[in-house]
Amino acid sequence: MPTPTVSIIMATYNREKFIVETLRSIQNQVYENFECIIVDDGGNDNTFEIIEPILKNDPRFTFQKRPDSYLKGLPGSRNYGLDLAQGHYIIFFDDDDIVHPQNLELCVQELEKSNIYFCRYIRNVFFENFHYNFDYSKEYDSFYIDVKDIDRMLKNELPINSCAVMWKATCFENNRFTEHLMYAEEWELYSRIISSGYRGISIEKCLFFGRKHPNSNTGEFYRNNPVRIESKLNAILLVVENLQVKNLLNHSLMRYFVQISLRYKEFKLFSRVLKAGKLNFIMRVKWIIFYNILPSKIFIHKFYKKLIKQQ
Repeated sequence: MPTPTVSIIMATYNREKFIVETLRSIQNQVYENFECIIVDDGGNDNTFEIIEPILKNDPRFTFQKRPDSYLKGLPGSRNYGLDLAQGHYIIFFDDDDIVHPQNLELCVQELEKSNIYFCRYIRNVFFENFHYNFDYSKEYDSFYIDVKDIDRMLKNELPINSCAVMWKATCFENNRFTEHLMYAEEWELYSRIISSGYRGISIEKCLFFGRKHPNSNTGEFYRNNPVRIESKLNAILLVVENLQVKNLLNHSLMRYFVQISLRYKEFKLFSRVLKAGKLNFIMRVKWIIFYNILPSKIFIHKFYKKLIKQQ
């Protein structure tokens, strides 16, 4: 098998119900020069037996067991995949979603013609059965993304989802997933990459479809799973530390993290954010005052909006 241009890394854990449909959507890619590294995170269902026919008949797909030298979980499995990857480009797919047939084709096309390091695209979601009605148009708008967009990226105004971006492999030479994170790990890593000066492009076309179901990491987070919640808080602190080191912790981002801290008072997130930000005395006092009057400001704002609606 020739050296692949694209390395697809897919961590899997007990996904016998969905993974075959996902792999079929990868096999249906217009762009064919890829490898798909499936990393098993210690599952105990019949995933291997179900996908074995694909592994036997398509040498582009390989099945690997995560070694104990990598922590159990999505970040450790993906890091192992990164160490195995041979491609010039890297993309992460989940084991229960559907990939648009043009995904690899259009991303490679963008990365090869421009002096950029990643290609972001639109990701939509679906519930239950997927309707295979793809848009094959190659006409779309695009815009560039760089360190100036770190605010929008961190605030999710410019979402950069884990399965909605293809990267040049060089982005991961000095960057890896933080393996103890069990939620928001891609948010933390991708902000670290972009804040390092890597420039990318965003194409306004949906090339990936995420399956929504209660057993996903996101579903568990919104059900207040303590492991996912603690991981989100740790990711926030890592992001703040990275921004502080790179002199990117501006007023807008600090305000954003302070506002988030209100949701997690019981975890004392605010004091942890102040510590991670290494603020001087005057700035610490300023944000302490802001944090303490913020609930009143939010109440007044909501009351004012309610009055406006009633008029």
